[in-house]
Amino acid sequence: VIRLSRQSWKRYSQRYPRIERAALQTAKSFGMRTLINDSSGNRVSGYQFMTGCRLFAKHIKRHVKGEQLGFLLPTSSVGAILNTAALMSGKTLINLNYTMPSASLIRAMEASDIDTIYTAHRFIKQLKKRGLDVDSWLEGKQVFYLEDVAKTFSPMTKAFTLFASVIQPGWLSRLLWCRSISSKAVATILFSSGSEGTPKGIELSHRNIMSNIKQVADVLNTRNDDVILGSLPLFHAFGLTVTQFLPLVEGVPLVCHPDPTDGLNIAKAVHRYQATIMCATATFLRLYARNKRIHPMMFDSLRIVVAGAERLSDDVRQLFSQRFNKPIYEGYGATETAPVAAVNLPDHLDPESHKVQLGQKPGTAGMPLPGTQIKVVDPSSFDELATDAEGMLIINGPQVMKGYYQNATKSEEVLIELDGDIWYVTGDKGKVDADGFVTIVDRYSRFAKVGGEMVSLSVVEQQVIEASPDADEVVAVNLPDAKKGERIVLLYTGNTDKDQIRQSLINANCAPLTLPAEYIKVDEIPKLGSGKTNFGEAKKVAAEAKDLP
Repeated sequence: VIRLSRQSWKRYSQRYPRIERAALQTAKSFGMRTLINDSSGNRVSGYQFMTGCRLFAKHIKRHVKGEQLGFLLPTSSVGAILNTAALMSGKTLINLNYTMPSASLIRAMEASDIDTIYTAHRFIKQLKKRGLDVDSWLEGKQVFYLEDVAKTFSPMTKAFTLFASVIQPGWLSRLLWCRSISSKAVATILFSSGSEGTPKGIELSHRNIMSNIKQVADVLNTRNDDVILGSLPLFHAFGLTVTQFLPLVEGVPLVCHPDPTDGLNIAKAVHRYQATIMCATATFLRLYARNKRIHPMMFDSLRIVVAGAERLSDDVRQLFSQRFNKPIYEGYGATETAPVAAVNLPDHLDPESHKVQLGQKPGTAGMPLPGTQIKVVDPSSFDELATDAEGMLIINGPQVMKGYYQNATKSEEVLIELDGDIWYVTGDKGKVDADGFVTIVDRYSRFAKVGGEMVSLSVVEQQVIEASPDADEVVAVNLPDAKKGERIVLLYTGNTDKDQIRQSLINANCAPLTLPAEYIKVDEIPKLGSGKTNFGEAKKVAAEAKDLP
């Protein structure tokens, strides 16, 4: 049945329009109604969105020669307009990850052949205030600043374009304004977070993203009064697909806020615009729950809070629920799956039979999205394993990426053919239970081999959180050890010391192999811009710590 479902969705996905055409159709239907609100107070109607997209698309077609186009922009109405305008021009989007180390970002731009970047003077000033070497990123590139570009649009041109947006039939606007390309064409190249190594350029087609939009919208059961909060960055697959393109395609009003760590102003935006759906990472949700300036009533309008991109720990789940009386529904996916593959949902009570349809199991990553199949296989032979057996998770569905940009070798490693279909090899160890719920055990790369035994670093972290609550944030890493092969090193923040943590683990009867060999107190745990832990940087911090032999 599951196989038939994904085959049906695969055929159905071939009929999807391209992203920009669907967004323009939605904007036309909104007309004078508000499509996007910025938390700063800026309001964009459907007609204004169409006008902005048309004006910037003409500028892009006239001044950008290459196929790839870079954006250095925050999450905002302008960011949504520019991304759509680029797709109207037939370009491939590359939203630059400004939280990367400068050397990595420059390598990413060189690898993706970006010649032109659109940004804003105001945003560049903000990045420079953070001490970022923005000038090195822009060196040798053709740079257009939105404030300067906007001045080139005469009042007459803007008025005529707005008039055309109002009077032209939607199909005619899409025909005249959008470049004709295949839905199989690459819509965006997203560079992986680099949490475990060098970032990779992930090619997602229009069909990949549109499929994931339709899948997520199907399970969210969006209502007429829904409003989505968009605060995740546009260089993040979760932010680009779910909190930018999904509202634009599905016709759900969007509220944008540029900083996902700014919990107080996010809470104010949720209350002001009565947002009903909020997506975030576990790290950001922890920040909101611990922010004493956020009153629980500010989040009253939320009906669904989804956590993705990293594991949701029980302490964050409980803390958020206690503070705001809102459950968190954990999801699972990867940039390579555009990004959502599975999610927990509210339980549903059938009005006829009064039986409960189970939608969630806390501690799991939920059930696969419609049209998505997740198998558990032996990592060496790729033979499918039995229910509840732990092994490698592989994913099939219309949202699975085209491949890694200009990296056929790596693409062949993670995209394998089984039973005539292409499956994405996640690198995650997990299991699927009898009800179809997926549980993630850990990344295969996040195991330490201590004395010949494999120890999950996530299990080590969870033990510390449960046994020593005074340790605010923790991350366990594995480093080489001459005697045992590898040793476990714990980085932690909070008002406690290493002896207290170690003793609390011993008192909790934790297995000796799971006890860290070293405990290092740090001011903060290294993070990526998405809020995920930067494991590569955490390893460097642990290796360079003076108290390590």
